[in-house]
Amino acid sequence: MSTRRDPLTFGVLGTAGIARDAVIPAIAASDHAVGAVASRDGDRAAAFAESESIPRSYGSYEALLDDDELDAVYVPLPNGLHAEWTTRAADAGLHVLCEKPLAADAAEAREVVDHCEDRGVTLMEGFMYRYHPRTERVLELVDRELDDVRTVSSAFRFPLYGRPNDVRLDPALAGGSLMDVGCYPVSLARAVLGEPDRAYAHANDTRDAGVDTELAGVLEYADGRSARVASGFDTRLVQRYRIDATNGWIDVERAFDAPDDEPVELTYEIDDRRGVETFDPVDQYRLQVEHFADCVADGTVPLTGGGEAIANMWVVDALAESAAEGGAVDVS
Repeated sequence: MSTRRDPLTFGVLGTAGIARDAVIPAIAASDHAVGAVASRDGDRAAAFAESESIPRSYGSYEALLDDDELDAVYVPLPNGLHAEWTTRAADAGLHVLCEKPLAADAAEAREVVDHCEDRGVTLMEGFMYRYHPRTERVLELVDRELDDVRTVSSAFRFPLYGRPNDVRLDPALAGGSLMDVGCYPVSLARAVLGEPDRAYAHANDTRDAGVDTELAGVLEYADGRSARVASGFDTRLVQRYRIDATNGWIDVERAFDAPDDEPVELTYEIDDRRGVETFDPVDQYRLQVEHFADCVADGTVPLTGGGEAIANMWVVDALAESAAEGGAVDVS
């Protein structure tokens, strides 16, 4: 494990689409590099390595963790495997950038976080949208210009059709729309309003898969503020949020998986001043990688580090429990 302020060499555990399409290009565009990729299928790993110009490939995750030329790993495995392979990477002395959610539930997330702290490695959960300049600007407006934010409404839905064996429909792998994309609206609501006191949710399993394919929830605060969050696999793509305060509002479209090749906007009205702010194209995945590398070098906790991952999972757990039991649930 490197302890110098040098470029990081990453290993990638798995050949997921998000690794190929987003994170590996982001690493390549930064000062860092991907040194190896692993799959449980050696031929798949070799083909992936060739297509992505990765020097080494392995037919098992264990073999990659034994590669002493690596400094860190990126974990884009199915949700139910995040905890196991994050802790095993930490045991190998490797820093970990793990896709959200960090674990299957908050209790498991805490175990992972404690384990990584004990091993002295940096752990970061991959909520890339938090590193986009637009998100930073939204939170700045909330902090400096909005008075008494009362409600947040946020949704992330997309059509997941034609893939009946998709891991996101597998309950054994911690699938479901809440875990896959609902965690983004939860994260945004918490970033704006803080930690809720109670949660209520209703969910549907339209595929008879054993996971939620649609979920709508409400987060309640003791002082009367609230957030509405929604996720799903059954409708056209929508990813947006709106923040309402006593003196105005902020509205954001294409909110989470923002494109890296065209400008994005935020719209607001604050104290009767209406405006649109435009942000130049940026690769938020590259910004995420660079933040992770800076934290490794400095020994600091990432913005979306372990404590944040645990807190987000407490709320996700409460929403899931409410949907299963049919009543409001206190958020621990």
